[in-house]
Amino acid sequence: MKSKTPKDSLTIQTNLVMPNDTNQMHTLFGGKLLAWMDEVASICAFRHCNNVAVTASINNVSFDLPILNGAYVTLEAKVSRAFKSSMEIFVDVFVESRDGKKEKCNEAILTFVAIDEHKRPLVVPELSPETEQEKQRYASALRRRQLSLVLAEKMDPKEATELKSLFLGE
Repeated sequence: MKSKTPKDSLTIQTNLVMPNDTNQMHTLFGGKLLAWMDEVASICAFRHCNNVAVTASINNVSFDLPILNGAYVTLEAKVSRAFKSSMEIFVDVFVESRDGKKEKCNEAILTFVAIDEHKRPLVVPELSPETEQEKQRYASALRRRQLSLVLAEKMDPKEATELKSLFLGE
């Protein structure tokens, strides 16, 4: 199976925040943004593995800035690391105001698993990061995965080599 780069999976989606997308403070509902993030990440995962992929977890979400009614919201998703059947996907969210200013306002990290028609996991292509940001996200994905597995008691902490080197310098 041929390796892919993060730009092979790049998925960009732009939405206009309408009144029915907002709360009583006239800002975008967090749940609406989560739905957009899940959708763009799903398409991104498909582009990486060329198959159906389902959301396994939403590992991290930050709501750094409010998104106002009438704003244009652009979500950019890329695979940050591929494991055996799972893919970690980074979603960066930008808001563009009426004056054309574009600013990063939120981000999320999601994990998707490729599955076949019988809902069994499928092997996905490896990922070859190219840019410095892609390499940094690729490296940190393994630490996040090991931490998640240790916390779920699916990995012995002694086997979490990346975490040990981060915290103990080993």
